Amino acid sequence: MSTSVLLFACLFLIQDTPIASPSSLEYPETRTVDHIDIYHGVQVSDPYRWLEEHPHSAPEVAQWIEQQNEVTFGYLHDIPGRDQIHDRLTEIWDYEKFTTPFRHGEKYYVFHNTGLQNQNVLFATDDIIKPGKVLLDPNSWSDEGTVALAGTSFTNDGSLMGYATSKAGSDWKVWRVRDLATGKDLPDVIRWTKDGSVAWTADNKGFYYARYPEPEEGQEFSAANENEAIYFHAMGTPQSEDTLIFSMPEQPKWGFAPTVTEDGRYLLVWVYYGTIHKYKVYLWDLQDPGSEPTELVGAFENDYSLLGNDGSTLFMKTDRDAPRGRVIAMDVANPSPEAWTEILPQTDATLQSVKYIDNHFITNELIDVTSHVRVYDKHGHHVRDVPLPGPGRVGGLTGRPSHDQTFFTFTNYTTPPTIFQYEVGTGRMRKLWQADINAKVEDFETEQVFYESKDGTRVPMFISYRKGLERDGKNPTLLYGYGGFNIAILPYFSISRLVWMEMGGIFAVANLRGGDEYGEAWHEDGMLMKKQNVFDDFIAAAEYLIDEGYTSPQHLAIQGGSNGGLLVGACMTQRPELFGAALPAVGVMDMLRFSDFTVGHLWVSEYGSTDHPDEFANLYAYSPLHNLEPGTEYPATMITTGDTDDRVVPAHSFKYAAALQKAHQGDAPVLIRVETSAGHGAGTPTTKRIDAVTDSWSFLANELGMKQQAEMIVDEPVEQQ
Repeated sequence: MSTSVLLFACLFLIQDTPIASPSSLEYPETRTVDHIDIYHGVQVSDPYRWLEEHPHSAPEVAQWIEQQNEVTFGYLHDIPGRDQIHDRLTEIWDYEKFTTPFRHGEKYYVFHNTGLQNQNVLFATDDIIKPGKVLLDPNSWSDEGTVALAGTSFTNDGSLMGYATSKAGSDWKVWRVRDLATGKDLPDVIRWTKDGSVAWTADNKGFYYARYPEPEEGQEFSAANENEAIYFHAMGTPQSEDTLIFSMPEQPKWGFAPTVTEDGRYLLVWVYYGTIHKYKVYLWDLQDPGSEPTELVGAFENDYSLLGNDGSTLFMKTDRDAPRGRVIAMDVANPSPEAWTEILPQTDATLQSVKYIDNHFITNELIDVTSHVRVYDKHGHHVRDVPLPGPGRVGGLTGRPSHDQTFFTFTNYTTPPTIFQYEVGTGRMRKLWQADINAKVEDFETEQVFYESKDGTRVPMFISYRKGLERDGKNPTLLYGYGGFNIAILPYFSISRLVWMEMGGIFAVANLRGGDEYGEAWHEDGMLMKKQNVFDDFIAAAEYLIDEGYTSPQHLAIQGGSNGGLLVGACMTQRPELFGAALPAVGVMDMLRFSDFTVGHLWVSEYGSTDHPDEFANLYAYSPLHNLEPGTEYPATMITTGDTDDRVVPAHSFKYAAALQKAHQGDAPVLIRVETSAGHGAGTPTTKRIDAVTDSWSFLANELGMKQQAEMIVDEPVEQQ
């Protein structure tokens, strides 16, 4: 017997005006203070300076957050169709998930999620892609899923695993060590670390790590993080007895990252002074405990990453004399560039990453923002290209020099994650798994276009939508961008974006200058005194979408987080008439004071410093907080942040929201959504992620004039017994 399944789909039609009216909104009154800073003779008012106090220690700020959230959630909950959006997100999010497998010792490891678990679970397995023995289940660490796994580091033989946890989205990590034979934690505990991992010695007797001094009580989430240093921890001893290996107290803002070669012979320490990929590098010969460190790289001029070593020969990926990247061999006895051997020269592609596996170099190269994977022997001779399903993004390529295979995940905007196993020596490849999504992904397509920015630069953009799209200028469109810190935004599959497209929306991603899409030159063209290029690229992307009939200003929204939040804030202040809605998330909004909080001083290398008159003038010219004009009609805006964000402290968003509510002249809502027990984004539990996307899509659906309709769809016949 056969029957048809009746399904109800949420469709949205475009209207000229929002469905829920914001006219009744009454924003909390935000008090002001008479505070003025003087920069190079320029007086700058900071009336909301008091909002820099952290809500955990400032009751008035906590009360302000509560009042703002009351307005925001009251508005969001009245939007028609919000529950249906939440239900669809929950339904489609509920699919089995695997991350790229990796191997240590004789075991394979994989992160797995049954569908709606708040945190992924780490398994050890003999069968590569099937869950086996549970090693770490972060879902058992807290009732709300707000304690997350923040890093792992295995010994070479796979007998011990260091693992880090973070609470409520904070960047602070606590490292512990688990004996994988017994499944029990050892007494070793390491605190006050942030970025980076731990580097084990070959004999498993200890590890190297970087840490900051313990902050003063109450200053954990806001005080500047300085005076990082490298320590050695001997197993079985308290952290207070750890040995200081390397520090530079005369340079309190410099940071350090340790690495030990797989053979255990060398300790390397990368020294950095900001977020740009330019390093000094020092080396210790661990076979000679009394030896002094060797300076391999003595100037902050280029990027270097260790791929592996063959005895005293180190293999490095670098952009020295090659802004798109190359691979060289360096002898530790003579590390000068004149003595290097070039293995892989620079090409027209951007060398995004390289792995040294089974005496081969596996490269992940970008050509117009899509991945191409190639195999070379240890002398740099091309062996073969790895066949991929199509244009998209390759992630993972896990493996170590002693392994004979690698694993990687392929995806793009309309292809769910697919995991492959690849034998390096033979080239044999097999598909291990593909996500089974409860949606017709084949109904959607992606095109890549190229447009001209203000100065004539050719910029790529991906545009994804339901097949059969009509370019009538009325399509609700979400334009996303980042543009900074040498980070390339590559094609990726997203459940939340898919639901947006199901609702009838277009999703566009502009690959702005400031990223790594075309190498270091592309990055440098969007940083420091050239930061305005990034905003010009984003504005030009919006104008392209409008001019080509995809959408119109009243139906166009922009979104970005962190540095992308700055992007959204700057563009909506420079061109408020160009957008119908804006979603700046965890953004850097006060460009004059960002360096005063937590790790903000590291961003000076990317943005510049108010200490220098020309850089101050540049920062002041685009700082979102300082360029709001009273009496201006700004787009509908929902600012989002977390109260325990200790990377981009929430004060940025608090001050910007207060100033925007004050300056805005118009009926469009200006809201701030403050997530409690949440940070910059990493480790956010599934329930909070679904709630946040629900609120974002509901807000956009309302403000872009998308009216919900229910339509009955008759699905394919289903056999029943």
